[in-house]
Order: sequence, then C-alpha cells, then structure tokens
Amino acid sequence: MKVRMLFETGYEEVEALTVVDLLRRAKVDCLMVAADDQDTVTGSHGITVKMDEKISALTDDADMIVLPGGMPGVTNLIANEKVKNLVCGQYEAGRYVAAICAAPTAFGVFGILKDKEATCYPGMEAGLHCAKVSYENVVTDGKVITSRGMGTAIDFGLKLVEILTDRETAEKLAAAIVYK
Repeated sequence: MKVRMLFETGYEEVEALTVVDLLRRAKVDCLMVAADDQDTVTGSHGITVKMDEKISALTDDADMIVLPGGMPGVTNLIANEKVKNLVCGQYEAGRYVAAICAAPTAFGVFGILKDKEATCYPGMEAGLHCAKVSYENVVTDGKVITSRGMGTAIDFGLKLVEILTDRETAEKLAAAIVYK
C-alpha cells in the first residue's frame, strides 16, 4: 500500500510525523511529499523536515493521500492547485483521502465532503461543508477519513494502519507503542 502525506509550510508537526511514523512502523510505503516542490518543509512550530518527494514528481498510484493540519499549512494546501487536483483526482478514482485537524476543511473547499460525515478541529466545523458534523476522534465515511487534532493523531494514525493493513496489525502496533 502506498500513502503520500502532503506537507506545506506551516504544517502541524505532531499530526504529520506521528502518522508517518505509525504507517512506516506498520511497513506501509509512506512518503513525505513537498506540496511546494521544496527539498525541506518547515512546520508551524519551526521544525524543518527533509521531504522524500516533490509533488511535481508524483505518479498517480497512491492508495491514500493524507493532509496534516496546522496553520498556515492548511491555508497553503487549499491555495495549492496541485494539491487540489491530486486530492480530487484521488477521491474521484475511489481511493482513500484522509485529513486531520484543520485539514478536513480543505476537503470541504474541494467539494468532497458534500454527502459525508466528517470531523475537524473544534471551531472549524463550518468549513467542512459536509452532510453531518461529528465530534468523534476519527470518522471514516467510505474512502474519506477525518480526525480532530494533535491529541487524536495516534488514533488517526492507527485507524489508517487498520484500513491499509488489518486490525491485528493496528492492535499490535498500539501495544508496541504502549498506547492505551
């Protein structure tokens, strides 16, 4: 399974790197992708990370595209036409899209939450433009997975592991990291 996490300047470090870490521990092919085509991307708290790939070099073969939250990262993701085209193409092809914190609002702006249930960072619900707002930590509606924020990053990451591998792998990983 192939996952591509899209990074823009101002991403939320814990949300992004926790998910990447959990997916890689589960042996999922997860690349960190610079949505602005830079070699490194700096998060909202000043942590700079070297990217694995640039968005312009991506092939259209990912099983899942993931957007981390963070400001102004999400604003930058929404403004990036390459991100919009990639996410919308992924969704239209019937493949997974996932977002955490403020990033589900990008899905709202892109029009892919119209008939979906979704969650996001508290106070940003109007940006979802969805059928039903949920306050669960992680919400899966078809091929769309959303989560609330930094405090739900492990739950979100483990849900993605479960979806991409199986429940047993996610449970073993949770035990290995002494989670719950």
